[in-house]
Amino acid sequence: METFRFDRAEKVVDRFDSVGATATRVAAGEGPIHLTGLTIEPGGTIGSHPAPVSQLFLVITGEGWVAGPDGRRIPVAAGDGVRWEPGEEHASSTTAGLAALALEVPSLDLFLPDLP
Repeated sequence: METFRFDRAEKVVDRFDSVGATATRVAAGEGPIHLTGLTIEPGGTIGSHPAPVSQLFLVITGEGWVAGPDGRRIPVAAGDGVRWEPGEEHASSTTAGLAALALEVPSLDLFLPDLP
């Protein structure tokens, strides 16, 4: 077993007009598979950009919003997940601050709960 921290803020995210965001590489696998810890400070934004592959954005703490290609802002909070398809434009922001995990993989099957 290994324990480690994934909130090290290894890299400032400044591409795509992003502000107040940092990324930490957590893991990588065969092919283009990456798991990244993201922190967006209060008032921060990760600007609109295309997903390189299927991307899963899992909010761990805090709240904010995400947007897809239409720019419509969808509120998200701890426990929420978002999937973007390859090439899909997307952005995220927060007024209160948030932490998320971003999983990037070539193909992604979600196990969604049954809704009433």
